[in-house]
Amino acid sequence: MVSILCRARQIPELKHLVRDIVDSRCPMTPTGLGDLVLGLGSVGLINDANIVFDQMKMKGLCVPDLYSYRCLLEVCVKGNVVDLVETRMSEMQGLGLDPDRFTFTLVLGAYCNAGKRKEVVSVFNEIRDKGLLDEHVLSMLLVSFSKWGEIDKAFDMFEMMVDLKKVPSEKTIYDTVLGFGKAGRVDKAIELFDRMRGLSFSPGIEVYSVLIEGLCENRESEKALDMYYEMRKCGIIPNVETTKRLISLFCGEGDFVTAIEFLDESDEGFNEEASNMLFNTLLDGLVNGDMIDAAHSLLRDMMGTKFSGEPGSDKNVFKVNKVILLNSASFKIVVDGLCKSRKLDTALRLFCDMIRFGCAGNVLMYNDLINELCSLDRLEEGLELLKIMKESGFKPTQFTHNCIFGCLCKREDVPKALDLIKEMRVSGYEPWIKHTTMLVKQLCAHEKPVEACDFLTGMLCEGFLPDIIAYSATIDGLFKLKKVDMAMSLVKDVSARGYLLDLVAYNILIRGLFTAGRFKDAQDLFEKMLASGLKPSVITYNLMIDGYCKTCELDRALSFLKMMVKEARDPTVVTYTTLIGGLCKDGRPDEAISLWNEMGDRGCSPNRISYMAIIYGLCKCSRENLALNYFQEMNEKGMIPDEFVYKALASRDCYSDVEISTDPFPTSRILNKENGQNHEPCLSANVASRIVAGG
Repeated sequence: MVSILCRARQIPELKHLVRDIVDSRCPMTPTGLGDLVLGLGSVGLINDANIVFDQMKMKGLCVPDLYSYRCLLEVCVKGNVVDLVETRMSEMQGLGLDPDRFTFTLVLGAYCNAGKRKEVVSVFNEIRDKGLLDEHVLSMLLVSFSKWGEIDKAFDMFEMMVDLKKVPSEKTIYDTVLGFGKAGRVDKAIELFDRMRGLSFSPGIEVYSVLIEGLCENRESEKALDMYYEMRKCGIIPNVETTKRLISLFCGEGDFVTAIEFLDESDEGFNEEASNMLFNTLLDGLVNGDMIDAAHSLLRDMMGTKFSGEPGSDKNVFKVNKVILLNSASFKIVVDGLCKSRKLDTALRLFCDMIRFGCAGNVLMYNDLINELCSLDRLEEGLELLKIMKESGFKPTQFTHNCIFGCLCKREDVPKALDLIKEMRVSGYEPWIKHTTMLVKQLCAHEKPVEACDFLTGMLCEGFLPDIIAYSATIDGLFKLKKVDMAMSLVKDVSARGYLLDLVAYNILIRGLFTAGRFKDAQDLFEKMLASGLKPSVITYNLMIDGYCKTCELDRALSFLKMMVKEARDPTVVTYTTLIGGLCKDGRPDEAISLWNEMGDRGCSPNRISYMAIIYGLCKCSRENLALNYFQEMNEKGMIPDEFVYKALASRDCYSDVEISTDPFPTSRILNKENGQNHEPCLSANVASRIVAGG
């Protein structure tokens, strides 16, 4: 009854029957119990098999023997329940039942499958000590050790088999060679292969294929070629995958002639799809080997004389002697290669000939060509190709539309970009953020933030929410054109739509408000940022410090420096330079010098701007002699000051609004009365000469 229900896979009825067997207290022979357990295991009822085994034993309805336990172990092994295998094995031995060869083999297989190498060795030693070694056990360990990459132990198993005159099967050799190959030991795989041939072993296609593919993987072209010809000599025809590997290997070596020979010699029994795959491998090798012209000519040669009028196609370097049925993949390989080689017009001609040839192409080819055209700002041609794509029955993808959209954005063509967005919405596609952001940034860079606002509004009308980055760029553009109220209005709109301003947006707003002289609003915004949970960055702190330095609120500026240090934000050279300049401007040179020293102690090296700030600031505070020390230090570091630094050192009149010159050698003109300046010299002639020498 159990056997019938198992074959019919009537699991609920089977479980009910097992309960009845136990409840009926019907005695059972050990053989019957073993068969019952095997039946349950055959339908995956591992747990039920163990339960019924224990119930029958516990109720005294059956005294399990070696066969019963062996059946239970077999079920546990098939269910990969290794812990249960160990338990049952110990239980069996505790009852005085000595495991036989079959039982040991089951347990060994369980450990091998589970990768429990220590237990594998222990069971193997026990099998060997009991004299139960056979071909199956040795083959199992040979394959397992090879899979685990333990090549030396695998060879030990092989040597043991040879000593016992046990010849591994082809399947065992195949699995072992495969394991050697995966471990990167093709040399050992070939050594094993040679040893087997010495034992009159006749390898089949599977073993040869594994060896050749391993040699190809190691780029051992000569050995792979020898193995290939040996296989052919034995009358074994290489399969498609092996031939493909060989073509790919020799293309990678730049030996395209040999690669073509493999293609020409490939089995005539290969179907059209297989032959095309091999030809495409050759084309791919030519393209990757910077032989795009040869690949192009070879493809046109396969198209026939009707399509060989392309310039240069008569200069075929290579010739394939087989008839190959071309498909879209063949053309895509060459078209992509031509595009990457900046031969877009040639790629387009090949594409048109492909359609005339009767090959429809595919969506990827259309997308690649449209992308290339748009990246070169050949939008009109891209739109024409898009039209052909639709007429050919191919539906443009989100990638297709975004290629066109990106080109429109680069052209700052807002009306057409919005029209395309409408079309994309109908198709269920979204415009890429990078394109919308690029358009907004370009408009703002060209002082068109109002147009950027209009574009973002148009996107909203179509149901697309622009990214906060695009809004931030627009707000920044409005601030730069001093459209402060419009910028703040946009901020309110963005917040009302549920956007959370990020750190970049806050930095843009703080900078814009300080620049507009709205210091209170900038401070309030900073407090709002803190309340939102955002931690100010170094840039944020620098903006606040710069803003308060410009308003001569130096104590507030210095408080932000303390806040930076407290929050583990390392002040930068910009931080210190801004504060040093501000302190000098406020008539606090000693504090400026103290900050300069602190900057050095923190490992922050002053740059050219830093030196000019402290030199000019000290001169402004009538500390010209001290400023001269920094001037000399600056020159020693090879930094060239701007003109206003020389003017500050050469005159007591230190104007705060002196224009910064880009003239690298202004000193001689500044100190020469012929330049029209009438500054009273504040330094001795000796000091002035030192300045000139330093400059």
